[in-house]
Amino acid sequence: MTTSRGARLVRQVGAGVGEAVLATVVAVVVVAVGLVAFSLVQWPAFNSSNVVRALTTVGQVGAAALIAGSIALLRLRRSRRLAKLLSWAGISAFVTVTLGMPLAATKLYLFGISVDQEFRTEYLTRLTDSAALRDMTYADLPPFYPAGWFWVGGRVANVLGMDGWEVFKPYAIGSIAVAAVVSLVLWTQLIRADWAVGVTSAVTAVAVTYAAPEAYGAVIAILLPPVLVMAWGALYRPAEITGRTADAGEEPTAGGWGAVLGTGLFLGLAAACYTLYFAFAVFTVVLMAVVAAGLGLRLRYVARTPRRVAAHTGESHAPVGSAGRAVGAPLLRLIVMGVIAALIALPVFLPFLLRMLDRPKLQSGGAFHYLPEAGSELPLPMAHFSLLGALCLIGTIWLVMRASSSRRAQSLGLGVLAVYLWSLLSMLATAAGSTLLSFRLEPVLLVLLAAAGGFGFVEGARAVYQALNEPARFRWVAIVLATVGALAYCQDIPHVLAPEITTAYTDTDGDGRRADQRDPSAVRHYHNIDDALRAQTGREPSETVVLTGDTTFLAYYPYFGFQGMTSHYANPLADYADRSAAIEQWSEKDTPDELLDALAAAPWRAPDAFLFRRSGDEYTLRLAADVYPNDPNVRRYTVAFPAKLFADPRFTVTDIGPFTLVVVNR
Repeated sequence: MTTSRGARLVRQVGAGVGEAVLATVVAVVVVAVGLVAFSLVQWPAFNSSNVVRALTTVGQVGAAALIAGSIALLRLRRSRRLAKLLSWAGISAFVTVTLGMPLAATKLYLFGISVDQEFRTEYLTRLTDSAALRDMTYADLPPFYPAGWFWVGGRVANVLGMDGWEVFKPYAIGSIAVAAVVSLVLWTQLIRADWAVGVTSAVTAVAVTYAAPEAYGAVIAILLPPVLVMAWGALYRPAEITGRTADAGEEPTAGGWGAVLGTGLFLGLAAACYTLYFAFAVFTVVLMAVVAAGLGLRLRYVARTPRRVAAHTGESHAPVGSAGRAVGAPLLRLIVMGVIAALIALPVFLPFLLRMLDRPKLQSGGAFHYLPEAGSELPLPMAHFSLLGALCLIGTIWLVMRASSSRRAQSLGLGVLAVYLWSLLSMLATAAGSTLLSFRLEPVLLVLLAAAGGFGFVEGARAVYQALNEPARFRWVAIVLATVGALAYCQDIPHVLAPEITTAYTDTDGDGRRADQRDPSAVRHYHNIDDALRAQTGREPSETVVLTGDTTFLAYYPYFGFQGMTSHYANPLADYADRSAAIEQWSEKDTPDELLDALAAAPWRAPDAFLFRRSGDEYTLRLAADVYPNDPNVRRYTVAFPAKLFADPRFTVTDIGPFTLVVVNR
């Protein structure tokens, strides 16, 4: 890389990073102010009143006004700095009000503490208790699932003095808002600023609707469309093959190395946050490199023939790069991206990889044992009769029509193609007894098509405007249609998320309260259980292993568990099936001595306490077994321990509500 190119790279990266930092600060301030303001009023529950729905709509209109003002200033080329500020504030305000207002009367996030949100909350609770990279459930094991998003959340909780479960909601909303404004900064580096604001708004709205329940996935999904455009700009550079001058605005500066760095940073972030999205992003970028190499060879072939050169470039001759360069350039850049990503992700995965060296035999594959109906067919949102379906259809048409002339269409189109290839591979993998969880890529497909739909609407409206001889009022017609469509879609988001929002109100939070003011569940006794455990063991939660079927207890308090909620989220180093078998064997012992001997002989750290449910003269645990390929893929079953097994002074037995706490006296 030449000195001048290196200087351009430094300037380009520095400007982008500086702007991203400023946008992040604005987003954090907007989210903080919004959520604090929401918390000052005693709102009715979302599932029992339409008040918060109405206020959410008002807030969305206000956010839309900020975004519209930003676009107007950019088109008029006035107050560019103010326009940026309005765009950052508008997009982050949209995220805040769309997610924060419906959840204003609860401390829980979407889906509450139910289903997958339980293990996510458990992970955040673990990393709030300590910055050390530890498994969410099992003692003395490094984490298997990427800790990046949860680790940062733990540090946020420490700064704010909040428990992990309590910080989940504000942190999730804040991280999505930050991802949205950083995505806007990326788009601004790639396309016209006014288009960047519009496309980012569309992508953010779709991501909030369909990716927000999995907040750490939403962060990656929102950033993916501009990153793919950036990656394509780094990998496919026809001007370097033919020697032609690039069209103004088409090629990134610094010879594409800024795009290489940006793509590598994103891949590292994805690896540290979400393995599936990281694997998909790598798959897509590799596909891009292969296509770029193929197109490079084709351009080289065309450039070697004067007649073809004239037809394609308008010149009588053009310098021709070697075939090795056509293939080697994208390969080299792909390797550099991989090295950057590895350097970022390695600290997150290194503890697990080092421990894995001592355990060559792992229980693996459980995380992929899930095939819902959505994973058994190709997602075709452009065929749905809805506003989103129409946007996706416009995006599909634009991708096809502009595939040969637009770098943006090429990159987004390759992303869409990668989703469908991944889906087919996932279906094919079922023959081998596994899947690739393709159904979880539907939010990615939607944001890619939403971005394409945004471009398609703008370019299509411009083409119609010109075809109609530029009528004076047509632009206002397009603006009104876009505004009505956007508002109609946005105000429907709480309806789409209604099940997730309702669960946040019906689940009992860590304070033992339900936000809908109904009677709380047995979770209200967790505080007393925590007090008893601390008093009877004399240790902190992070020094205690608890065997329980009520694994939500581990999500609210940072105790280690002897067994996880299901094998699908269990660490492959944890021997999930063997642990379940051992628990069943312990329940069949006849005397306390036999039970204590079995606990001492276990190859894992034995439980310091048991948290049971009472059932007559027995204490019960609910465990889970993997029954893939069935759907549902989990079978729940009960293991019963005779109460007589704990009738010994070496155990302390305490009844708390419907629970029985048994502490092993050591």
